[in-house]
Amino acid sequence: MGYEVEAAIAGGELLRAASRDVPGAHVVPMLQGLSLLPMIDEVLDAVTDGSPVGALGFWKLPGGFEGVLAQWSAAGPVAYVEAEYFGGVGQQRAAVWDGGTLALGPLERAARRGLRTVSPVSPVSQALRLLGVRRSLGEDEFSAVGLDRNRRTDDWILSGTR
Repeated sequence: MGYEVEAAIAGGELLRAASRDVPGAHVVPMLQGLSLLPMIDEVLDAVTDGSPVGALGFWKLPGGFEGVLAQWSAAGPVAYVEAEYFGGVGQQRAAVWDGGTLALGPLERAARRGLRTVSPVSPVSQALRLLGVRRSLGEDEFSAVGLDRNRRTDDWILSGTR
């Protein structure tokens, strides 16, 4: 079974206020006071400025959206994360904006079966740490906020809305 997510993550109030005028935006509550904005097609179309995708190395980060994330981060830290895995193989990327500037990343890590990575902390978990996530013994930040609750980006919309 596979896993994929493309989303902006921030404090619930911040994300609801920031995305209020974004067509198709569904802000989904997570644990520890955070919320997730799934980057579904309608949202991707609404936040792009038409410039090329990929300036920061993400697969789906819409052109120009990094500027919007920087604006949103004036009210508090905002992360953008992408992860895709199937059968133990995949990769993830993450970045955090805070105070209007890029504060972390973009970070990237690929996972292949049987290979150990250099850093024991994944890019997404590092981004979540900057958002204030605390983990318990035996779990990472990823599971501490419930990012493992859904397997696909679109499934988050069914989890809850604004």
